[in-house]
Amino acid sequence: MTSPAYPEPAVSVCFAVKIDELQLGAFNSCEGLGIEVVLEQREEGGNNDFVWQLPTRLKFSNIKLTRPICADTTEVMKWLASMATGVTPKTANISAMTAEGKVVASWGLLGVIPVKWSGPSLNLDSPKVATETLELAHHGFTDAKPPS
Repeated sequence: MTSPAYPEPAVSVCFAVKIDELQLGAFNSCEGLGIEVVLEQREEGGNNDFVWQLPTRLKFSNIKLTRPICADTTEVMKWLASMATGVTPKTANISAMTAEGKVVASWGLLGVIPVKWSGPSLNLDSPKVATETLELAHHGFTDAKPPS
């Protein structure tokens, strides 16, 4: 008996990030991919056992990407430095990849702007892996294109 072919799960995952044509490299943590439908509640007079739940808009959470600092940190800093004259929303792509580099899933993002970057805490008393975190805001999802 043969078992049906199931898609390969993303077991050992890293996240390749591309902003327009700029490759920001791979991150080992990606948090905040999500959509929330904001509801407005309306109570109808004379109908005490029912409340209308009316969808009003979509709300997109910020995305936090984290990794140990590496050579690709320079690309992030170049991108952030280019905004000294003004912030222009970009299109981004985040691809979840296995350890072998196979893309398991991708998400395209519209209107991406960086809202926060934090670098490593360098402290001789507590030697830890030096990490960076990049937080991105966006205005919605679009067709995802895996990194080329």
